[in-house]
Amino acid sequence: MKGPPFSGPDVEAVFAAYPKALRAPLLELRHLIFAVAEETDGVGALVETLKWRQPSYLTEKPKSGSTIRIDAVRGRDDRYAMYFHCQTTLLPTFRELYPDSFTFEGKRALVFSTEDKVPQDALEHCIALALTYHARARAL
Repeated sequence: MKGPPFSGPDVEAVFAAYPKALRAPLLELRHLIFAVAEETDGVGALVETLKWRQPSYLTEKPKSGSTIRIDAVRGRDDRYAMYFHCQTTLLPTFRELYPDSFTFEGKRALVFSTEDKVPQDALEHCIALALTYHARARAL
């Protein structure tokens, strides 16, 4: 397992229940979220919890960012996604910055395929933007 220990048995059980083909890439997203949080100034510690039975990551102190959720795409054995709050400007910003790097789902998700290579640098930037969303809004 990559990344820190799970926050509790409920989160670990959700990951254990994913089909094998999706478990590894979802664990990679989890690891990436924690790594970006650690490397990004002003983010602080992350809280890992479940929201809508989806692994969710939020900044507790100093509440600098918007929640990031990850999950398998319902009804698809080869798709998984990173979800963002739909009432933020995060997805429009990601679309503007990386129009050809991601598959977008409305105003709420970046969707990945188990067949594709994840655009690592672009995704790290998107995660950092999400984890600092409120801090950047307060600074304006």
